[in-house]
Amino acid sequence: MPGPRLPASYLQPGVSSFSDFLADQAPDLLPGRRTLPQGQAGDLAPHGTTIVGATFPGGVLLAGDRRATMGNIIAQRDIEKVFATDEYSAAGIAGTAGLAIELIRLFQTELEHYEKIEGTTLSLDGKANRLSALIRSNLGMAMQGLAVVPLFAGFDLGDARGRIFSYDVTGGRYEETGYTAVGSGSMFARGSLKKLYRPDLTEAEVVTLAVQALYDAADDDSATGGPDVARRIFPIVHVITAEGGRRLSGDEVAAVADRVIAGRMSHPDGPTAPLTGGGHA
Repeated sequence: MPGPRLPASYLQPGVSSFSDFLADQAPDLLPGRRTLPQGQAGDLAPHGTTIVGATFPGGVLLAGDRRATMGNIIAQRDIEKVFATDEYSAAGIAGTAGLAIELIRLFQTELEHYEKIEGTTLSLDGKANRLSALIRSNLGMAMQGLAVVPLFAGFDLGDARGRIFSYDVTGGRYEETGYTAVGSGSMFARGSLKKLYRPDLTEAEVVTLAVQALYDAADDDSATGGPDVARRIFPIVHVITAEGGRRLSGDEVAAVADRVIAGRMSHPDGPTAPLTGGGHA
């Protein structure tokens, strides 16, 4: 009978990083370890764009539009940019789409492998740190225009609350408060979130908030896709609570998007936040 394919030392608790094992055994399979020719390659690959995240009492939400662009061309209209990374976390991708999806799949394997070897899940901070290391390993490609900038969110079982983490291309990790957005339409999405977000929103209200923010991003950023009524293509929305993560069905998101679009027919710029302070309107 042939011997085991993996070294016995690797199958022991405490040696639980799948990406470290891959770097040792087959480094060419890591996204950031591949050799590329000199020059900028960013315009040659499809890019994912706007991802938004927001917390609410008892959970957190991630949502993303569906458009991928290659320069001024729409490369894909229905790409998926939000992925469950384990039962209590999810990541949304912005940047070079192919590399970003590959990195998130590696991250999913990393978390699953850790749980199987150690018999327990990583803490949310531990997950955020592991993702930071994977992004840092892609820095060489980022310098050639193939950047990956995900948004990570999860439910912290210890603190019983949702949390959001953003990153830069060097792997720098930043915890966000309340809401944030990444990608080419993030400036416009954050403006919408800033206008409409409240910390006491219900889950249903946060879903509507995310769709409104993505609509505003698409309104001003050509790389962000708005709700496509003709093709019935709507944002991906993933909600995480103490019960675990759940991706909203297409019909659920479509119902919210249809209400948002109906409201925009009379108010193209969307809902306005009330002015308050000192009792003056």
